[in-house]
Amino acid sequence: MALTDDAIEKIKAMIVSGELRPGDRLPPEKELAEHLGLSRNSLREAVKALEIIRVLDVRRGDGTYVTSLEPHLLLEAISFVIDMHDDDSLLELFAVRRMLESQATGIAAQAASDEQSRALIDEVASIDAETVSIDDLVAHDLRFHSDIVRLTGNGYLLSLVESLSSRTIRARVWRGLTEQDAVERTISEHRAIAEAIAQHDSALATSLATAHVAGIERWLRQATSA
Repeated sequence: MALTDDAIEKIKAMIVSGELRPGDRLPPEKELAEHLGLSRNSLREAVKALEIIRVLDVRRGDGTYVTSLEPHLLLEAISFVIDMHDDDSLLELFAVRRMLESQATGIAAQAASDEQSRALIDEVASIDAETVSIDDLVAHDLRFHSDIVRLTGNGYLLSLVESLSSRTIRARVWRGLTEQDAVERTISEHRAIAEAIAQHDSALATSLATAHVAGIERWLRQATSA
């Protein structure tokens, strides 16, 4: 394993230094192994490992390429880990969401243009609490929170938050079906957050987002302990 780790580090160094850039094709195996002072077996194992985490793309009959290295690709491994969570760790996922999204919402309040703020308000206004289905409400919830984080301009943060959010859908549906006034409360809280962003009130937006996710945490804690 130590030899494979060394091979991974050497390939990573080539990418970090710019010797290999996104989309570049790696040199032939024999040439690359000699260049890095590695055995071909160690190089193959390293390539397999880097393919799994989407750093490299092995195209059979064509060669091995550096991927685009876009955040959504590199964070797929985290999504896999999150998929393995059990109900006991769900509260921890919500806690991470609360910490990340509250700060992201504060940044969004500073960065949002008038047009972007209006789009958030319109998104909330498009949902009718009297007629919306739980599935449509959850879809709105995912859009709303993703749109806010997107305003930060941080692709890694967006990919991470979207991974966390998509893995907590079941809890959101469960809450919508079982908690009284959950639909109305969700829409009301979203409206308040959108208005705080439109007013560029970073402190208020941060506080409202914190309370919003914390409310789901509190409900989930009570529901799982009942």
